[in-house]
Amino acid sequence: MSLLRCILSLLLYALNTLFWFVPIFIFGLIKLLPIAPLQKICSRFAKACAGLWVAGNTWNQRLLSPFTLNVVGLDNLRQRDWYLVIANHQSWVDILVMQRVLHKKIPFLNFFLKKELLYVPFLGLAWWALDFPFMTRTSKSQLKKNPKLKGKDVETTRKACEKFKTMPVSIVNFVEGTRYTDDKHRRQNSPYQHLLKPKAGGIAFVMQAMGEQISKVVNITIHYPDGIPTFIDFVSGRVKQVDVHVEILPVSENLIGDYSNDSDFRVRFQSELNHLWQQKDEQLRQLSSSE
Repeated sequence: MSLLRCILSLLLYALNTLFWFVPIFIFGLIKLLPIAPLQKICSRFAKACAGLWVAGNTWNQRLLSPFTLNVVGLDNLRQRDWYLVIANHQSWVDILVMQRVLHKKIPFLNFFLKKELLYVPFLGLAWWALDFPFMTRTSKSQLKKNPKLKGKDVETTRKACEKFKTMPVSIVNFVEGTRYTDDKHRRQNSPYQHLLKPKAGGIAFVMQAMGEQISKVVNITIHYPDGIPTFIDFVSGRVKQVDVHVEILPVSENLIGDYSNDSDFRVRFQSELNHLWQQKDEQLRQLSSSE
């Protein structure tokens, strides 16, 4: 039964994705025409199609892989505001959960993606058509070899955020930079029990580019009482419960500044983020202890 459920669910995910890929990609192609009003209209239609794709995925979950979804803190959210969404990251399932929880509560979620994901069949082109920013991560060793690469990530973020200024958007950043595993936690020597160390650069660059326009920060904590699931666990119906805590934070002056060149601001920003991560870790500890 679990295998049959998995096969049917995967089939529905694939059909739903292929069905909505076509209009999203067509709108993406039309947006290549340098006509600003037309680009804006196509962006709206593409995101509307993406919203219907999320609704289809949610229907699939309720039908073939139902689970109890406990959500706290969804008050005072609007689809006409701009949001920065931050969350802990444990599994690809996180994305499906966040899309389901925030669907029709805030604008469609836009993720910063690795450049390599552009080549994922169908989805890569759909993400491109939806204006998802594709980032090339520059390591410290690469910067030493080629100092000209310094600031490239900031410039990529700035260009991406320029597109976001004309239409309400929710910009998502998994602050840890990668999915949590016990091995990564051990290698990092993370000071948190349930989290990896937070990386400030990504959200700092977003706030630097459009902090005055961001309405609120949506801080999401995701907890899986039965253990961190794989995508196959999820579609097979082995996930029985997901807990999601949503905290709406104001955009304070401490979050807006020149992260690239102001060392004092950089220290303050990282300190603020570390404090937020301590609170998130404590919340996950409480959720774990209540099982």
